[in-house]
Amino acid sequence: MKKNFSLLIILFAFYSVNAQSETGDPYQKNNEIKLNLLAPLSGSVEVGFERHLNKHSSLGVSTFIVYDKTKNEDMNYNISPYYRYYFGKKYASGFFVEGFGMFTSIDGKKIYAPDNVTFTENKDVYDLALGAGLGWKLITKKGFVVEANLGYGKLMFNADKTDHDVVAKYGLSIGYRF
Repeated sequence: MKKNFSLLIILFAFYSVNAQSETGDPYQKNNEIKLNLLAPLSGSVEVGFERHLNKHSSLGVSTFIVYDKTKNEDMNYNISPYYRYYFGKKYASGFFVEGFGMFTSIDGKKIYAPDNVTFTENKDVYDLALGAGLGWKLITKKGFVVEANLGYGKLMFNADKTDHDVVAKYGLSIGYRF
């Protein structure tokens, strides 16, 4: 019984110290998860996680996976870490610019037959891309997030092995800040 009581007091002490360190700003929570609402329109799913470093900057990563190759014939998946700088008055919200990297899997170059209709496709190409983007984020006091973003990048190493040399990031996402 004494051990349980002691453990309860220690846990309460840690909770009290944590509660006293909060600033009182309802927007200042450091983690965020998001789901892109536009991705299913192209037969894919995109989820993201973002960690806020301070009022104006954050680091994050998003993962984009194609599940329906009839709607998105070229991209297979990508993993994209990013850095964002926010210009809004609220904590990590408002207009932002971002720089991103992307590890991507794209379908290989298509080689067309003389009839120019049928083709064979080379194996998938893995590549890295660098790019920049911009967007806007709205945050509520309850922690709900609405975000719109657009980004553009260039494949760095294997663009000659595929029919593409650029990548695009775009989305209208909802999420939760905790």
